[in-house]
Amino acid sequence: MIHVADYHKAYGSTVAVAGLSFDVFAGAILGLVGPNGAGKTTTLRALAGIIRPTRGRLSIAGHDVVDDPIAAKRELAYIPDDPKLFDALTVWEHLEFIAAAYRVAEFTTRAEELLQQFELVEKRDTMAQELSRGMRQKVAICCAYLHQPKAILFDEPLTGLDPYAIRTLKASIGRRAAAGAAVVVSSHLLSLVEDLCTHLLILDKGRSLFSGTLDEARSRYADLQGRASLEDVFFRATEQAPIS
Repeated sequence: MIHVADYHKAYGSTVAVAGLSFDVFAGAILGLVGPNGAGKTTTLRALAGIIRPTRGRLSIAGHDVVDDPIAAKRELAYIPDDPKLFDALTVWEHLEFIAAAYRVAEFTTRAEELLQQFELVEKRDTMAQELSRGMRQKVAICCAYLHQPKAILFDEPLTGLDPYAIRTLKASIGRRAAAGAAVVVSSHLLSLVEDLCTHLLILDKGRSLFSGTLDEARSRYADLQGRASLEDVFFRATEQAPIS
C-alpha cells in the first residue's frame, strides 16, 4: 500500500535522506522512529507529495507520488505535527470542505460519527481559530479519516491531546489498520510505538538502521538474557553502525 524504493532527498550539499527503501502493507502499522534530524518528517512529506524526492520512487496504493500525484493523494491522509486549519471555517465546514475536495458522497453520517467519536459535537459550529491546540488536532484527524484513505501518515499525533483523546486515537488507528489501511506513525514516544505498531523503521542521519517487525527488532537487539524493550532497541540501534 505504501512503497518507498531508493528514496533520496538532498538540499544542496545537505543530504536529508539517503537510499531509503521500505514497504507498508495493508493492515500494518509502522512505527517511524529516530533522533531529531533523522529524516522522518522529510520522508512523510515526500510521501504526501509536499516535497519532491531527489531520487527514488514513492507510491501510494500503486500510484506514483510524483508521476500520478492526484490519484496517490486521493488514497492518502497526512496529519502533520502541527495541522493548519482554516481559521475562518467552523469544525463542520472543514468536514464539508474535505468531502467536496475528495468527492465524498453522502458524507454526513460518517462526519457525525467522527465528531461523536472525537468528542467534537459541541464544537461543531465553532470557528477553528477559537479551538484549543488539542481540539484542532482532533479536527485534523476527523478530516483525515473522512474519505476513508488506504494509507494514513501521522507525524507526532499525540501532540496536544488529553488522555481520553489519546485513547480514542489509538483505538481508531487500530480499527483503521484492521479494516485494511496501511498506517505510518512517526513519534518520539517509544511507548506509543510499542503499544500500537506492528512494524518498526529506525532512521538516523537519513539512513535505515533497522526495518522489520517489532519482534524481529527485539530479537536482533536482545541482551544476554534475551530481553529488549523498544527503548533498548532504539538506543542499541542508534549507538551501533547502521544495519540495512
